[in-house]
Amino acid sequence: MTETKTEPAGTPPPPGRRERKKAATRRAIADAALRLFLERGYDDVGIREIADAADVSTTTLFKHFPVKEALVLDEDAEQEARLLAAVRERPEGRSIPAALREHALRHRLAAGDDPRFRAFSELVNSTPALRDYAQSMWLRHTAALARVIADESGLPPDDPACLALAHFALEAPRAARAAHGDEDARRALTRAFDLLETGWDGLTA
Repeated sequence: MTETKTEPAGTPPPPGRRERKKAATRRAIADAALRLFLERGYDDVGIREIADAADVSTTTLFKHFPVKEALVLDEDAEQEARLLAAVRERPEGRSIPAALREHALRHRLAAGDDPRFRAFSELVNSTPALRDYAQSMWLRHTAALARVIADESGLPPDDPACLALAHFALEAPRAARAAHGDEDARRALTRAFDLLETGWDGLTA
């Protein structure tokens, strides 16, 4: 007798063949783009070259990636999920600014030990178009972060202090790197969050 396995309630169905094919095409395009960008530089690689390397048409490429910058920076949903989880799932006793500082140090400034990741970070930070696009996409999480901060603090969802903390927390890594360079950015970021934590504690006491 064959045992029938049932999925837990609420479990989304596995992706179908069409979805898997679309995901594979998307990954092939992104991988081809990153390889060419790392080899020759972002500005010296054209969309047609990327499409040819991935064996797709330019029309197909733009269906998956509407702008060139998105070929490199396309983890917006995943980044927001990690950011909000840093606040919601912080250890007991850890303040919201401290949780956001730890997230920034780990995910926004960390160079990592993987040479490929370091090369990717250098590509983004040394290319103005990518650097500006990354910051623009990152700041799109401000409203969602402000709502989570308010919820975790027992404050109204439209409290301007929550919006201010969210904006400052998201802006701090870029400001620290721009003002102090990669070597001193971690110290500068920690200093900035010390100020945020002191002010937030006084506000919510």
